[in-house]
Amino acid sequence: MVCIATFYSHFGAMRFKKDCDRRGIPARLMPVPRDLSSSCGTCVRYEGGTACPTEDWPEEMEQAVAVTGEGYQTLWRAEHS
Repeated sequence: MVCIATFYSHFGAMRFKKDCDRRGIPARLMPVPRDLSSSCGTCVRYEGGTACPTEDWPEEMEQAVAVTGEGYQTLWRAEHS
């Protein structure tokens, strides 16, 4: 499953990417796709069989979506978004 996580800050995206790297999860920083909104404009594209590859949802994360053939499917969204 290919997923994209958006963040409220660039720092949050960078920290999430490092967490993925430590866990051996393929991930990369990239600009947020136009169909998704983001406060900081930077997202992390990651792969894996789970919606959240880290232990807990980071507080800097805005949302996580799965990339599908039809677009995006929301996996998780922050309550205050």
